[in-house]
Amino acid sequence: MFSQVWSQKAAVVQIGAEAPSFTALSTNGKIKFPKDFGSSWKVLFAHPKDFTPVCSSEVLELAYAQESFKKMGVEVAVISTDILDQHNSWKAALEELSYKDRSPVKIDFPIIADDDMMISKQYGMIHDATSKIQNIRGVYIINPENVISAIYFYPNEVGRNLDELKRTLTALQTTYAYQNVVTPANWQKGDDVIVPVLTQAEKDEMKLPGSKYNEVAWFMVFKELKF
Repeated sequence: MFSQVWSQKAAVVQIGAEAPSFTALSTNGKIKFPKDFGSSWKVLFAHPKDFTPVCSSEVLELAYAQESFKKMGVEVAVISTDILDQHNSWKAALEELSYKDRSPVKIDFPIIADDDMMISKQYGMIHDATSKIQNIRGVYIINPENVISAIYFYPNEVGRNLDELKRTLTALQTTYAYQNVVTPANWQKGDDVIVPVLTQAEKDEMKLPGSKYNEVAWFMVFKELKF
């Protein structure tokens, strides 16, 4: 019975659900999530433990990419179950490193302390089969309306790919901005999108010379977008 109740409490939040809100201490002071991030896109980036090599590489890569995320209209927050003092020490140590022959970089985004594991349980970041006290490598993408748009997990042995994170964000931003479009496998910005359901006007336009629509099959119609 106990394990059944615990698994229910630790269930992963679902795509399409409102992002659970919380107030917590971070390396940037007290924050209210997602309220403090306004109408931007948000990425909540969970990691297992401070001062570990894979986590350190991920946070450094996020720091080097933080300006590019801001240009995309994306705010990043990092979270683990370590205490705030350890977060502050780890951040200071990371900001002194020259990683991959790059100059040291300041970490602008908050690293959130969740030592009571309340936030981690809300989001389903703790996977019992791996650890009962540390987060799995989770990523939560949240849209401007504070709805969960994407979730994915990596094992603790494998660092995450920021190029794929950015690709997913760009695809989500595209489908959010344009009605009735989805993106195909391996989609990159500038590629054609798919129209899942054609209106009669779109069917008529598809027959015209120079149409922006490309029918691969009756169930697979692509559309050119101007970026």
